Amino acid sequence: STWTGQLTGATSGNPWVTVQARAAIPLKTAFGSGYKITKTLTPIEPRQPGRWSRGDLVRVRLTIEAQSDMTWVVVSDPIPAGASHIGTGLGGDSAIARQGEKREGWAWLAFEERAFEAYRAYLEYLPKVTITLEYTGRLNQSGRFQLPTTRVEALYSPEMFGELPNASLEVLP
Repeated sequence: STWTGQLTGATSGNPWVTVQARAAIPLKTAFGSGYKITKTLTPIEPRQPGRWSRGDLVRVRLTIEAQSDMTWVVVSDPIPAGASHIGTGLGGDSAIARQGEKREGWAWLAFEERAFEAYRAYLEYLPKVTITLEYTGRLNQSGRFQLPTTRVEALYSPEMFGELPNASLEVLP
């Protein structure tokens, strides 16, 4: 649709306006406006090769390609309901299962959050480079999971973002 209107200011300066429209429609392909995301899931000692089973460990690799230098960027990647992160620091957590996790590229990681619904990495500074972040999780629940998009966004420049739709994930009992 088209909007027609008049913008006037209370001062003698030149007024300006930013208009943004958002729609709740499912994302079918990757979309980037400043960031490109690639995601890879790798099984670690799966119970059944070629299939996900309850109790399997999964290594998630996120590759982010930045188109320009930016401060305060957040990477948010959802995990299936009932899954848990390996490496939270709680008792009984397996340090061996996290061996082999990699971080590649040059960025200033300020904080990593391993919440029950997602993995988040807060980057204080992300230059125009390609970086890789990896984390490990355990699939504790069987079922078919529809996950929201993986998203990278510059916190103070929301027009700089990238989204990647996640395929449904089936975990067998």
